[in-house]
Amino acid sequence: MPFDMIDYCFTLDLIDDPVLIEEYEAWHRNVWPEVISNIKAAGIDAMEIYRYGNRLMLIIQVKPAYTHERKTALDRANEKVQEWEQLMWKYQNPVPGAKPGEKWVQMKKIFEL
Repeated sequence: MPFDMIDYCFTLDLIDDPVLIEEYEAWHRNVWPEVISNIKAAGIDAMEIYRYGNRLMLIIQVKPAYTHERKTALDRANEKVQEWEQLMWKYQNPVPGAKPGEKWVQMKKIFEL
């Protein structure tokens, strides 16, 4: 990782149904261009999603000027992103401890080598 970049890691569960999980993965093989543009406009330079069973882990790589608040504001102002997020709720389950309406919950880094 370049020294001027910061990684954030988030987690989310999917509904534990193989058909829904496959649908969710299919959507992510063809993410809408408006969603990709919004991610980049928010200052996210790289994004990866990993799955184990129905548990997801999302890693974003950003520059120090990035803020989650700006990303949230851009998401809320973009109708296509809101449509995408509403569609994704069909597949997603908040992790235990998530706030009402919260999807991706930021994970705490506990080790780095």
